[in-house]
Amino acid sequence: MQINDLKAFPGAKRTNKRRGQGQGTGNGKTAGRGNKGQKARSGGGVRIGFEGGQTPIYRRLPRRGFNNANFTVVYEVVNVSDLNRFPAGSTVTIKELIAIGILPKKTPRFKVLAKGEINVAVTVVADKWSPAAEEKIKAAGGSISNGKQE
Repeated sequence: MQINDLKAFPGAKRTNKRRGQGQGTGNGKTAGRGNKGQKARSGGGVRIGFEGGQTPIYRRLPRRGFNNANFTVVYEVVNVSDLNRFPAGSTVTIKELIAIGILPKKTPRFKVLAKGEINVAVTVVADKWSPAAEEKIKAAGGSISNGKQE
């Protein structure tokens, strides 16, 4: 078999509707646009959001008001198992976590959670932590303190 012997399966290729081609095609005269009216004209149709002259919903709804979502404080999550990457006795701050690639570059604050196990004694400087994470860090010989850095 040669590449020029290959043929598409029946029905795989469909011819385009050729609009306005007269009788026999079924698309002559009005070319499938119906008779008269705005949508039958060239350039016709209505803009997005148009509701037939009724005041559209984007104008009926108020745009003012307070949204507390603008002020939510978001913490990136670091698990205690991630702290095993650091050597024993080191201090783990947000800068070190960003440098090693555990946190994204523009992270404002982070929280330590207790998922996994920790085997090294490190000093963690964090913004928040769970009580279980604090227990695990202290059990490994480390400590944890607040992340109010200069």
